[in-house]
Amino acid sequence: MAVVEVDGVVHKIDDGMTVMQALESLGYRINKFPEDQGLFMPCQTGGCWTCAVDIDGKQARACISDVKDGIRIRIRPEDFTPVRLVGGFMGHQIGGVGTPWWLKGRYIEVACFTAGCNFVCPQCQNWTFTYMNSGKPMRPEEAASIMTNTRRIYGVDRLAISGGECTLNRPWLVEYLQHLKETNPGARLHVDTNGSILTLDYLDELVNSGMTDIGIDLKALNLQTFQALTGVEDEVLAEKYLQTAWKAARYLIKEHPGVFVGIGIPYNKGLVSLAEIEDMGKMIFDIDPWVQVCVLDYRPAFKRMDIKRPSYAEMAQVHRLLKDVGLESVLCQTEKGRIGPDGNLLRFG
Repeated sequence: MAVVEVDGVVHKIDDGMTVMQALESLGYRINKFPEDQGLFMPCQTGGCWTCAVDIDGKQARACISDVKDGIRIRIRPEDFTPVRLVGGFMGHQIGGVGTPWWLKGRYIEVACFTAGCNFVCPQCQNWTFTYMNSGKPMRPEEAASIMTNTRRIYGVDRLAISGGECTLNRPWLVEYLQHLKETNPGARLHVDTNGSILTLDYLDELVNSGMTDIGIDLKALNLQTFQALTGVEDEVLAEKYLQTAWKAARYLIKEHPGVFVGIGIPYNKGLVSLAEIEDMGKMIFDIDPWVQVCVLDYRPAFKRMDIKRPSYAEMAQVHRLLKDVGLESVLCQTEKGRIGPDGNLLRFG
């Protein structure tokens, strides 16, 4: 047994637990959706630092920190500066889901990637960042300073953040955008996200903090497809994630017309059917037929090396299908490049 103190109260805890597990054993509810009651700990792999607690005067991650006899834990100290793991600061020629399609042919933005995700997609396309949990975490102003310098090196006016899932640590992301807005007046600030925790008040806060562009990946329309794609086994949680993402896209388009919105949808015949893609297209058409839709050709990756990358012909078929439902701005990622809204390949560089 280990004796630990939590917010001034002494408890006896079984050995071999993480701090998160110990808190759960003491009756604290651990959740993965921000509006649920309890302690929000979304990635549980140590990347996002959202679960940070004070352990003996130092900020530490509850999800991967081991309980030790005699430790003192403070939950959610008000004096914490948010931190998280960030890396991959670089220039991008193609951009992400939330990058306007016509900005092509040169370095158009700089980007960084946050660690940690609330999904466990078997076919994760960026799993090295999703599951990264080592390294020195950065304060928002540190990451913003590096991004600002990177922007100046590449001579661009667009700064993007992706992941992993960059929205998990809300205080961190809000402060990060505020710093970028202050030090890069007039620049476009682009957030790429799965949209699963973007409640309406969170979206308002991001816009007020400086977000001008957003790419939201709408993984599916049907719950079973969504669960298979994301690896979220809890049906109730998966439904919340799915509906929140669709609601976020609709809300931004209707209530924040000054924000550029791009919608990403995945395609691989081993993961999602053409019929569901068509239904997604119809749903998006009802929101806004002119919104940019980027179809991502999901390739073999991570735990799904068995799937085959869709052929150019398959992606061209998806493009025609979505155009036929009335969508005006459809892009399809292919092995040869991107098919643009007019049905022709976009040439870069």
